[in-house]
Amino acid sequence: MMAQYLALKAEASDCLLFYRMGDFFELFFDDAKAAAGCLDIALTARGEHDGEPVPMCGVPVHAAEAYLARLIKSGFRVAIAEQTESPAEAKKRGGKTLVSRAIVRVVTAGTLTEEALLDSRAANWLAAVAKVGERYGIAAADVSTGLFELFSVAPGALDAELARLAASEVVAPEHYEALAGCDLRERRSGFDSVTAERHLKERFEVATLDGFGQFDRAALCAAGGLLAYLDEVARDSLPFLRPPAPRRADGHMMIDAATRESLELCVSQAGTRAGSLLAAVDRTVTGAGARLLAADIGAPLLDPARIGERLDLVTLFEGDAGLRDGLRRQLKALPDIGRALGRLVAGRGSPRDLGQLRDGLDEARRLHDRLAARGERPTLLDALLPALTGHGALVDLLSRALVPAPPIDTAGGGYIAEGYDAALDALRSTGGEGRRAIAALEARYRQQTGIATLKIRHNAVLGYHIEVSARHADPLMAADSGFTHRQTLAGVVRFNAPDLHEQAMRVGQAGAHALAAEAAHLEELIAEALKRAHPIAAAADALARLDVAAALAERAAEGGWCRPQFEDRNCFEVEGGRHPVVEEALKASGARFVANDCGLSEASRLWLVTGPNMGGKSTFLRQNALIAVLAQAGSYVPAARAVLGPVDRLFSRVGASDNLARGRSTFMVEMVETAAILAQATERSFVILDEVGRGTSTYDGLAIAWAVVEGIHDRNKCRCLFATHYHELTRLAERLDALSLHHVRAREWKGELVFLHEVAEGPADRSYGLAVAKLAGMPPPVLARAKAVLAKLEEGKAATGGIAAGLDDLPLFAATAAQEDTAPDPLIEMLAGVDADALSPREALDLVYQLKRLAAEQS
Repeated sequence: MMAQYLALKAEASDCLLFYRMGDFFELFFDDAKAAAGCLDIALTARGEHDGEPVPMCGVPVHAAEAYLARLIKSGFRVAIAEQTESPAEAKKRGGKTLVSRAIVRVVTAGTLTEEALLDSRAANWLAAVAKVGERYGIAAADVSTGLFELFSVAPGALDAELARLAASEVVAPEHYEALAGCDLRERRSGFDSVTAERHLKERFEVATLDGFGQFDRAALCAAGGLLAYLDEVARDSLPFLRPPAPRRADGHMMIDAATRESLELCVSQAGTRAGSLLAAVDRTVTGAGARLLAADIGAPLLDPARIGERLDLVTLFEGDAGLRDGLRRQLKALPDIGRALGRLVAGRGSPRDLGQLRDGLDEARRLHDRLAARGERPTLLDALLPALTGHGALVDLLSRALVPAPPIDTAGGGYIAEGYDAALDALRSTGGEGRRAIAALEARYRQQTGIATLKIRHNAVLGYHIEVSARHADPLMAADSGFTHRQTLAGVVRFNAPDLHEQAMRVGQAGAHALAAEAAHLEELIAEALKRAHPIAAAADALARLDVAAALAERAAEGGWCRPQFEDRNCFEVEGGRHPVVEEALKASGARFVANDCGLSEASRLWLVTGPNMGGKSTFLRQNALIAVLAQAGSYVPAARAVLGPVDRLFSRVGASDNLARGRSTFMVEMVETAAILAQATERSFVILDEVGRGTSTYDGLAIAWAVVEGIHDRNKCRCLFATHYHELTRLAERLDALSLHHVRAREWKGELVFLHEVAEGPADRSYGLAVAKLAGMPPPVLARAKAVLAKLEEGKAATGGIAAGLDDLPLFAATAAQEDTAPDPLIEMLAGVDADALSPREALDLVYQLKRLAAEQS
């Protein structure tokens, strides 16, 4: 047995091996130590290996899913080794032959389909990444629902796309270093675009992929790695994949990982769903709807026409409360047919999954009839309705074949409805008659023996048997009693009898034949369902979109949100804007959120916002970024009015954080993120920046902040909200045409600071830092000293003209940048002095090394 175990372990060396032994999955050696520590179960030892006891632990097969969930969440991969033959089949091979076992599946975070292992309200992406030329290909699949995307991106967009997916696993070629900063779980071979194209054609039975879309070599290369990985972990049970859908990375708002984290779009900075934008907006009533809403918020659209289609559907439900409430009631009762289908395709389905398809598709038809009866319908609703119907034959078949509430477990049968198969009904009748005959035998045996407590029982080892107490056993032990002794236990003795054996054989045979007949019907029903896999998946998508639209309408009606309008210009006009997450938190405590306007236009596209800490600057910045996300996701927004120009890229540099694992301090992280903004923001982008430059000395920080403001104004020319405590920056309003000064209002009343949380025009008169320090509980002696130091500093500032006095004569940003651009480049100078025709091969090689060293020094 250990030789068999070690051979299987060698086959899955990077996994924990669940080795099936009877009713347990056993683990040995280092696997046992790791699992025992993670699962908090007993670690034992058995026998010896190389002179040392073999560490061992195990989990019951019937409870394995709960243990698997904990192991997967802790980052382990688990290989499942099952028995592939019965003990009886093994005996036919002669002697004490070991039962054959094989790895039937490798359970990984990105390939889960089981309900118990998945979050019903979150997608579970597996992604593969490959580079071909100057493009990165990404293949992403959610095998629990069959979603499958293929696309490629430029290097600068790779991190943003991976952040959008938030994949459970990312697969890349072996020895691949380009994703060192990514949570790279696996590295596998199989990344070959030619082979991938052939496999995709075979899998989807097409002669060309053109019908699905245009895929470049980078995308196909990534698809090859993904398919190879799925083949490896799924073994003979390939998961459900829909035809690959091309995705244009430039079709949605680009949001990098730092911005997602800063704005807490789908996950809060604490790592939970609570406290995120998604949690504040989500009113969906189905798991599929919640997953789709998260995808919408994670990838807002760029095309105003598509955004308008989504908003039209939301408007329909927002304006008709009766229709919305009825739809939400119907949707709430629906099962998750998308994931039920995924389990069936992967070979891990159950009768209950078929029952979910039956009930879900039947309800989808009713929804279709209700919505199709409306006279005027939005374009998107007309596009969704056909997917909800056309499943009548399958629903009728499953309704006739299955009991109303099919079980998950097939071992006990009972899931095929009476009347569906006459032969099965006859077998069940035979079994029922046999059980009634056994009950009659029990009554007869009691009368015959005079033992009123005699019972006929059943277990998996003895089958049917007669059981009496030990003090009544002697008469039955007699040779002429007609009973055969089987087993003596503490307090009871068990017997058999010829007529009981005969009846038990009838019941057992009928039961076994009935189970076999039900299993055959189950296979047939699953096969029929899988013939309609893609239409069923389309119905699941349509139901999810209806749920999202109705949920957003519910949220809009609940919060008094407005429908955003889009115009083809770089504007951002919001009246009475509010932060959806903060407003919801304040509402729970009975407080009121102070709404504020924001008007960014060509003449005023850069707002410099000053004011005290705790005054609400960061909230104001974030709420406007969130309004842009919600609007382009197809949602109403928390405002009285919103007129927006589409945002192609969203950037947020708000708050302080470090990344010590990558050797980056708080200030370094701030500079890296700011540099990314300056390098990538376009005229159609939206940027929020808070306290740039505060992590270093006053002069350095002010210089950086000054240059960043000028750079965004002159070079990027994007819409930007820039919050700062450097009041010296307000002087830039005199020199930068599109810069507008604003502040968050606060007042001191009887020595106390009162935050008004209102954004007003003009600069703040001061920062109220000492007042905030007092609110924070700073000791009075320290506050008194701070006031004295501040008075001295202000006295010196008045005498010298202030820290920014020397900045008035500073050249404009464009002139300084031009000087930087015209500075001689050492690389160009070196190449200019090279006579290429005169170089020997050795001299050319030396020159390459010199150029690489010089390039490294410059970077």
